[in-house]
Amino acid sequence: MPVRQTLSTPEIQLSYLEWNSGKEPVLLLHGLADHALVWSSLGDDLADEFHVVAPDMRGHGESSKPEKDYSFVSAIADLEALMDKLGWQSAHILGHSWTGKLAAIWARQNPQRFRSIILVDPIFIWKFPSLVKLTFPMLYQVLPFLKGMGPFATYEQAVAQAKLLNQYQGWTPLQQQIFQESLVQKADGTWVSKFTIAARNGIFDEVMLEPGFVSAIDIPSLFIQPEKGVNRFDWQLQPYKKYLKNLQITQVTGNHWAFLVEPKKFNQTIRTFLIKLCHDTKRT
Repeated sequence: MPVRQTLSTPEIQLSYLEWNSGKEPVLLLHGLADHALVWSSLGDDLADEFHVVAPDMRGHGESSKPEKDYSFVSAIADLEALMDKLGWQSAHILGHSWTGKLAAIWARQNPQRFRSIILVDPIFIWKFPSLVKLTFPMLYQVLPFLKGMGPFATYEQAVAQAKLLNQYQGWTPLQQQIFQESLVQKADGTWVSKFTIAARNGIFDEVMLEPGFVSAIDIPSLFIQPEKGVNRFDWQLQPYKKYLKNLQITQVTGNHWAFLVEPKKFNQTIRTFLIKLCHDTKRT
């Protein structure tokens, strides 16, 4: 079982889950509007071999929620401070969705921090024209996973909405726990996501402004392509094939949240990749 810990810096408090049984370091980064508990099943499966840490990114979960500054620079600084606290010079780093782009940017800026990079159905890898920002209000209304932010008059209304979302297909006990932990009840009795509007707006601004790739990255890389994910076509994979020079692409069952809807296959895929990589590294 993971232990909840907190990193305190002058800028932020970063809450994280830690499975501290194994030795090889693994850092798990969640996607937009999620939180560290989404990695609960994977963390449990890796814990015998790996030292696993999963933070709540700033603006999410139990971590600080500043009104401003959701830049990649600040998010990466948070993570490097966390690694320093843990005594990690480098780690196997996994990013899902928007943190897939964050991981790609981080890897080209500070490749020495990476033993490997795992990208789980990443999004927004390109830089987008500034005019795209005009569509953000519409996107906030139509993106299904943002519909779990609320506000909801009752917890039962929140649950009814959650059951319609892709990440909670099956409504398993773990999914129920993850959703419950994603909400907070306000003083007026309504329920809202711990993921804030400021974080939503700031992260969307940032992912559109900076390209994920500008140069080649020679780090062992795994791209996880769920069969019902957002990266279904070869043209979407081209930037990863072009810039990641040591790339393996693996398809898994499930949707964008394969680790929640098909965790057994997903976990085995990650475990196999990491154990083989560690074994090969020791041999050389």
